[in-house]
Amino acid sequence: MSCRSQLASWQALQVSANKMKKVHLKDLFANDSTRFEQFSTQIPGVLFDYSKQLIDNSVISQLISLAQECDIVTWRDKMFSGEKINITEDRAVLHTALRNRCDSALIVDGDNISSVVNAELQKIKLFVDKVRSGQWLGYTGKTVKNVVSIGVGGSNLGPQMATEALKSYADNTLKVHYVSNVDGVQIASVLKDLDPETTLFVISSKTFTTSETMTNAKTAVDWFLESANDKQAIAKHFVAVSTNLEKTAALGIADENVFTMWDWVGGRFSLWSAIGLPIALYLGFDAFEAILEGAFEVDEHFKTAAFEENVPLLMALLSVWNTSFLGFDSQAILPYDQALHMLPAYLQQGEMESNGKHVNFAGETVPYTTVPIIWGMTGINGQHAFYQCLHQGNVVVPADFIASVTPQVNVGEHHDILLSNFFAQTEAMMMGVDADQVRADLTAKGKSEAEISELLNHKIHQGNRPTTSMLLDTVDAKTVGRLIALYEHKIFCQGIILEICSFDQWGVELGKGLASKIEAELLDDNVNHPHDSSTNGLMAYYKQRRVQ
Repeated sequence: MSCRSQLASWQALQVSANKMKKVHLKDLFANDSTRFEQFSTQIPGVLFDYSKQLIDNSVISQLISLAQECDIVTWRDKMFSGEKINITEDRAVLHTALRNRCDSALIVDGDNISSVVNAELQKIKLFVDKVRSGQWLGYTGKTVKNVVSIGVGGSNLGPQMATEALKSYADNTLKVHYVSNVDGVQIASVLKDLDPETTLFVISSKTFTTSETMTNAKTAVDWFLESANDKQAIAKHFVAVSTNLEKTAALGIADENVFTMWDWVGGRFSLWSAIGLPIALYLGFDAFEAILEGAFEVDEHFKTAAFEENVPLLMALLSVWNTSFLGFDSQAILPYDQALHMLPAYLQQGEMESNGKHVNFAGETVPYTTVPIIWGMTGINGQHAFYQCLHQGNVVVPADFIASVTPQVNVGEHHDILLSNFFAQTEAMMMGVDADQVRADLTAKGKSEAEISELLNHKIHQGNRPTTSMLLDTVDAKTVGRLIALYEHKIFCQGIILEICSFDQWGVELGKGLASKIEAELLDDNVNHPHDSSTNGLMAYYKQRRVQ
């Protein structure tokens, strides 16, 4: 079996990992006063500091060699040029084309992708301007006040994360609400305070067959028709992002109000497309365009920067180092900026759905851990929730700390206090507190030797917990674009280095297929499929007790 673990650089890294497991980060800093300068780099608007990762110059050199042996440059060029690197679905991977601001031609299967993307962006702009200016009128002649975005997964998380991140810049022209869960509680909660006469629905589903999305869409239509009582009025209150004009028309959506998708855009990489329509409606098209521009800047950096300064590549290499070599099987995303509170959930899908695989390009099982478990929350809340485990637990969780220099809203000393926690936590996780420090502290506080002996082990912090710090100038539209693109290219590089097909999601498809069969059984007692005894027992229990 041909496998990444057979590469010379991989084997060298395994030797280095055994050595570095015996090294402490605080000693690396103590022995090298230039460590920050060596292991940090900048791009416009972002400082990237990875000096608190468990690395040295030798490890970085070996990681760079691994990227070279995996032929990252060739794979990168294939992606940007539209080659079909989604090999299991025979598709190109061209989310980068959605934000190509240089307007250069990109020919794929005989079509100029740049041309069709720009045409769709112009359609989005005209629609957004019409709704926000009040020219778009509902069935009673009233303007739109509320937008309800209905989608799931990539059709929901990206737009919702971005609108949450940038809501400080919203002008209150429109309010945007998101419905993704098929649990009826969510859509009922959203709809109960809205007026059908002033509500616009955006239904996002590439195929217009996604069960959760279409269930919520049907509920929204039924709710709307209770007021409008005229199916012709649907065309004034429902638009779609889809490729299936037959099914959008069946719901009552006019063809001219359907924004297209392409098979070369995966859901979790799609907010740059018409999936981002709720962002543009909420913030205005100029803000949406600024998000695209920020991502394009990172695309250019990724294509041109030397490996040693290439931020998304370094992010990927550090993740592979921590996960596949050091054996740390989870990673925390810790934004110290309330605007980014949805970023951990967004990146959880982005990374785990992309690289949560166990076979290589050839379909052979790999002998190494691929994707870490991605989780997290805003830093201050996390400090009072799970940081105890990060500091003193018997698991090591590498973490990305993300903060901004300038807050979106400046309130007194709040931001300085916030950032003091940011800096303190990364230092504490690196340094720890040893027995001598604990003993000295307790002695200074007048504790007896017996009390010190009793408390000593409880107060020791081993430290040596790897972290990366990212300082953003501020969280604005360009920054959001930059940040997402950095992580997207990190995910791509991880996939190539680990020889994982990052752009399919067969595990998701398996669950959807089984759910569809079981749904039919729950709705019709004459439908029966074979199941295990547990599933049969659970279904029977539910059917006996459900409300009819």
